[in-house]
Amino acid sequence: MVKLHDSYKKLLQIYKFSSNIIGTPLLPSRFVPSHQNNRHEIRFKTSGAGERTLQERQRQHMARGLPKQKPIAGVKEVIVVASGKGGVGKSTTAVNLALGLMANDQSKSVGLLDADVYGPSIPKLMNLKGNPELTDNNLMRPLVNFGISCMSMGFLVEEVAPIVWRGLMVMSAIEKLVRQVDWGNLDYLVIDMPPGTGDVQLSITQNIPIAGAVIVSTPQDIALLDARRGAEMFRKVNVPVLGLVQNMSVFQCPKCNHQTHIFGSDGAKELAHTLGVEMLGDIPLHLNIRETSDKGQPVVVSSPNSPEAEAYRRVAAAVVRRLAKHPS
Repeated sequence: MVKLHDSYKKLLQIYKFSSNIIGTPLLPSRFVPSHQNNRHEIRFKTSGAGERTLQERQRQHMARGLPKQKPIAGVKEVIVVASGKGGVGKSTTAVNLALGLMANDQSKSVGLLDADVYGPSIPKLMNLKGNPELTDNNLMRPLVNFGISCMSMGFLVEEVAPIVWRGLMVMSAIEKLVRQVDWGNLDYLVIDMPPGTGDVQLSITQNIPIAGAVIVSTPQDIALLDARRGAEMFRKVNVPVLGLVQNMSVFQCPKCNHQTHIFGSDGAKELAHTLGVEMLGDIPLHLNIRETSDKGQPVVVSSPNSPEAEAYRRVAAAVVRRLAKHPS
């Protein structure tokens, strides 16, 4: 009985400590004296109006804890290119979108930020290697190709080196890639986001004013499910969804010109209608896009007169039109 009594006293001490720190008990109710148990029951049994008041207080508390958005020096508008899942051609779309923005208007200056720390693709797609130089202010100078200023974690680590980091280290890396770079004066900064709706997406949207988000998906049902989650996430953090890009929409046989919808047809168009956003364009599943991407010669610059390049330029033009409706 003495040992049992001592154990009970220790459990009560832990309970009191946890309640003081986080305001909720760590122990099941059977370990809590009846008078304390009743106290907590009364605390959480509130009326509808009381619940609304509690929710409002929670929102205000959360808002106080959010970081204040700070623009990137020299950058006019930030466009994020995202997808709910990997493997839908998001990075290829981001690269050709950036090139398309500049191809449509040569007076515009465009930058490209690779925010996928674990799997950076921009160095390969933009045919860039090497480490950034430092300015006198210890800012990194972006690497440049095809007139696009680029920054990626791939410039800071070896090409095949795995990045095995926890969340806080990734957040710190993103902050450096955004803030400790001499971007110069850019009309558009296109950010190639990692797939999903995790820490990186939230960190970027909470710290940087985003002009709009472009969601990339194939017409396949499983990809569309995740694309919808991505679009809803941006809406929750008050980032305008500029529209959807339906990638790999159709395959045309190079010999007989027969068209096959390998991943389904019009799935992204239907999702755009459901979400009430614009369909920015269709990108075909074409060998030319894959080959030029693997060579680090994106199709918009290597085959500017091809239908594939024209498809990307149409997407870029649609993005600019949507940005005009959502001034940052």
